Amino acid sequence: MRRSNGKQLTLFGDPPTEKVVNVASVPHRSPFRYPGGKTWLVPRIRQWIRSLPRKPKLLIEPFAGGGIIGLTVAFENLANEVVLIEIDEQVAAVWMTILDGDADWLARRILDFDLTIENVKSTLAEETLLNKEIAFQTVLKNRTFHGGILASGSSLIKQGENGKGIGSRWYPETLARRIRAIAEIRDRIRFTQGDGIKIIREYAENEEAVFFIDPPYSAGGPSGKRAGKRLYAHHDLDHEELFFVVENIAGPFLMTYDDSDDVVNLARKHGFEISRVPMKNTHHAKQYELVIGRNVDWLR
Repeated sequence: MRRSNGKQLTLFGDPPTEKVVNVASVPHRSPFRYPGGKTWLVPRIRQWIRSLPRKPKLLIEPFAGGGIIGLTVAFENLANEVVLIEIDEQVAAVWMTILDGDADWLARRILDFDLTIENVKSTLAEETLLNKEIAFQTVLKNRTFHGGILASGSSLIKQGENGKGIGSRWYPETLARRIRAIAEIRDRIRFTQGDGIKIIREYAENEEAVFFIDPPYSAGGPSGKRAGKRLYAHHDLDHEELFFVVENIAGPFLMTYDDSDDVVNLARKHGFEISRVPMKNTHHAKQYELVIGRNVDWLR
């Protein structure tokens, strides 16, 4: 098995902090509300990348989703280039629209949309083959459905925040501004629709690449959560295969996962180090997620 020659330095310091990151202090750059988003991890990812011996040529995010980590790295120039990969067709349509020249169209479509339940339902019922129109449907669904969930079975917000119903998460000016801002730095971002594990294999031997791996799936098992099927259209993942492929990565990497015995056992089986990192869930309750790596001082 290939091992990293470079040592990833401390992320949290010594000893690790129990402080929960205030996500309000982190720039919100993604156009998505995304289940399992990693805004809370942004400050620590910054520290991790800046602690590396040299600026990475590539930051690869093979399960991009809302892409908050990749966007942060691109906006703050923490790597020369960011590679985002996402298999979900709806999510991919948004990234391709923003990065391939139709960002302004999407921004204007959002600004001009008259948000009513009738308009939302009729727009989402439209059958279209144009990628940019699929992108708009995706943003609309993401912002008007419970929890931003795009998987089948999700439904429109009813009560919403402060009784605002479907408008409680619809901020057209903010969304348009984020989309246009991403388009302005699109030369730093490359997007591919595809299988995250396959892409990891393709880049695994590149010692100048770093990986942030956040599979939007639950490992399940007796101690694991089973939210993946409800939250994500592509929730099935061979976790054994993922860990095997990650073990062959030549450069630095971090993975995040549900805090479960199944994941801990997988990580130990492959010789990885584990830390339980505090965060707050959507109900503002403190909970922990696992951060997994190799040759990382703070994980010991």
